[in-house]
Amino acid sequence: MIQKGQFTIKGANGKTIFGDTTYDDKNTNINTIIFVHGFKGFKDWGTHNLVAEWFAKNGYRYIKFNLSHSGVTEQNFSDVTDMDAFADNTFSKELFDVDQVVNYVTNTYPSSLIYLIGHSRGGGLSIIKAANDARIDKLITWSSISDFSSLWKKEQEEEWTETGKIYVENARTKEKMPLNSTLLEDFNKHKEELNILNAAKKIHIPWLILHGDDDVNVKFSVAQQLAQKQLKARIQKIEGANHVYGASHPYTSTSLPEHLQQVVEKTLEFIS
Repeated sequence: MIQKGQFTIKGANGKTIFGDTTYDDKNTNINTIIFVHGFKGFKDWGTHNLVAEWFAKNGYRYIKFNLSHSGVTEQNFSDVTDMDAFADNTFSKELFDVDQVVNYVTNTYPSSLIYLIGHSRGGGLSIIKAANDARIDKLITWSSISDFSSLWKKEQEEEWTETGKIYVENARTKEKMPLNSTLLEDFNKHKEELNILNAAKKIHIPWLILHGDDDVNVKFSVAQQLAQKQLKARIQKIEGANHVYGASHPYTSTSLPEHLQQVVEKTLEFIS
């Protein structure tokens, strides 16, 4: 039977990371998938719970979590509502959080292999993590970015530094979401450590790059750029797929969208 357990661990700046573990209780000694969500995303967005159950049914322990500064609170796991936390996020904080979750998995399931899946900005975090942490056994990126600074416009940087804040729109809710200039400062201060393409060159474990060719958020050429940095990586195009492979939030169907079904099947084939 599919089971789901909750866990909390301490994340960046002492903020709580809320996570959950989905697994089939008939399986023992199973390997672990850790899923890292993207910008403006969270562990209970759209199809994420369906995906977790699908992998659990196929013999894996599936762990997903909210980055500590995602802006999602314990009171409301289905939306970004804590704009102060969201604004105060940085890439270094996110990498700290990912490390904390990997620590949790290695301590809780010491004999388990770890497969890291990252979507969009979470893909960038996962590439950096996999390049620098021997505990990761396989890497899978879905619609990954290749540069953290692609998430804002270069011409915004002057205003951002002067005013201390810029705003990004939530396409779904049309809400203006704040980003403090500490995000830009962190990126500029740690440019070398946060260079996704340089990290891609250092990946020595099996890596699957999945990307839709109808992704308007992160073009398919970005996947090609990553694959050119790591020629041992396997790249597969999802024909006609958008950035989230047909998913949406909220998602009411009990079956995965066609493109996302292709993604999970290709991922399963790769990790198997």
